[in-house]
Amino acid sequence: MVDAAFGHPRLAAIYDRLDPNRSDLDAYLAMAEEFGARSVLDIGCGTGVFALLLAERGIAVTGVDPARASVEVARGKPGAERVRWLDGDAGDLPPIRIDLVTMTGNVAQAIADPRAWRRTLRGAYEALRPGGRLVFETRDPARRVWQEWAQWTRETTYRMTDIRGVGQVKTWAELTDVSLPLVSFRGTHVFAADGDVLTSESTLRFRERTEIERDLHEHGFAVEDVRDAPDRPGTELVFVARRDITEPVSLNHERTPGRRP
Repeated sequence: MVDAAFGHPRLAAIYDRLDPNRSDLDAYLAMAEEFGARSVLDIGCGTGVFALLLAERGIAVTGVDPARASVEVARGKPGAERVRWLDGDAGDLPPIRIDLVTMTGNVAQAIADPRAWRRTLRGAYEALRPGGRLVFETRDPARRVWQEWAQWTRETTYRMTDIRGVGQVKTWAELTDVSLPLVSFRGTHVFAADGDVLTSESTLRFRERTEIERDLHEHGFAVEDVRDAPDRPGTELVFVARRDITEPVSLNHERTPGRRP
């Protein structure tokens, strides 16, 4: 299921203006330069902010996201013609060969279903050239951030934002469930112009570092580095994994009759 915050046309249209500070992307831009990437696949591209920043730097970019409403917002932005936009997920990509695959923000954690996570890693592996890299971030479960989120109420998270052409939008967030490794919360959006109330239900999966390293290995990746997130020091893990030349273990399993993936 696609989160309504990204999949509902009215919410996708205001997403960037509710969260305009994307300084978290600076680290990913720096890594694209560090690795000399000339082509990038941005999984979970959303409204296209990162993809367009890459394209401005002359990098060939493919952005993919299952939330069609968000991709439509991306397609309508200046410079969007320089990016190849795809509706769907990383498991259904056309044949491509990419230097770098990225999942910024909460994308990796938002892929909560284990089967979808395996499809994503498999798709990233198949899209990368040998030696290409996959980079993504995830919150460190040891920090137990959901304990802070337990304080989320309408009163503590309430904001009112004036959006040009839309009017005032009231928003707040509430933690709804902690069933580790899954943590769920609800976002509420009230459009003052017509009183329309839209909610979005979100679930994040908190994976342990050892679990992620195992999953990457099984899908043909060698973990090169695990870095700190500059915008959230001490709370997030940024994985840098290189596509190995050998065949992924999980793909071997899937091709063996009677074996579970």
